[in-house]
Amino acid sequence: MSYLRWGVALAAVVVALVVQVTLFPHVAWHGIVPNLCLLVVVAAALTVEAPFALVLGFAAGLTLDLAPPADHVAGRWALALTIAAFVAARVRQDQKPTALAVVGTVAAASFVATSLFALSGVLLQDPAMSVSGLLEVVLVAVAWDVLLTPFVLPPLMKLFARLSPQWAAT
Repeated sequence: MSYLRWGVALAAVVVALVVQVTLFPHVAWHGIVPNLCLLVVVAAALTVEAPFALVLGFAAGLTLDLAPPADHVAGRWALALTIAAFVAARVRQDQKPTALAVVGTVAAASFVATSLFALSGVLLQDPAMSVSGLLEVVLVAVAWDVLLTPFVLPPLMKLFARLSPQWAAT
């Protein structure tokens, strides 16, 4: 079952990444697109054990770092999505999260991940990232992710719960 769960999780990350880099740039707001990879990681963190979600967050982030048209130092999204997985996993306390808790968790994880990615860009002197544009990037990213939450998280959480019934929140 573990190999199946990893295969499905990685397939979800790949599908999310393909949609994120091919379709979403057409609906971007000032170049900011929804982060579907983050939503996959949060769904895993809210449904299965934390170590799985942390490793998935790192893998999804690294995939996002290396996928074209990436123009930043590799590892920034890997760090950001790993921390987002940690934040989301802390919400789950052996209970099924409510809809409001899921939306709040996505907002918090999106805020933390996007802020960490943007701040690391400022620290690494990424020419595309400036302190003045930081707030807009973070707020728009959080808004995008929260808007997509009702469409993406419920089916993913059900899928992860079916693949890991012993870890699924009751």
